[in-house]
Amino acid sequence: MTYVISAPCLDVLDRACLDECPVDCIYEGERMMYIHPTECVDCSACEPVCPVEAIYFEADLPEQWSDYATFNADFFRDLGSPGSAAKVGKTDNDPAFVAALPPRRA
Repeated sequence: MTYVISAPCLDVLDRACLDECPVDCIYEGERMMYIHPTECVDCSACEPVCPVEAIYFEADLPEQWSDYATFNADFFRDLGSPGSAAKVGKTDNDPAFVAALPPRRA
């Protein structure tokens, strides 16, 4: 199990979670952030700093956002495990479902 970033993050990209992560496993897509499922050490440091409460332990994901565990894993399908979000930077690797979602209203 790992932590997962869910729907409330869409189009927010606050980055507080990136700053807090001690292992640099939170990657930035075009529309949201993603936690690498094998690089995450389950420290939970990211969860309390998320301003939109989008980060959940995978087993605790609300039912309506349960697919986001798959979307987080899909983000890394081609990217692999680079070992450092900072060296990768922002990517256009959002899964098709996320990329196709309508823009979040302010």
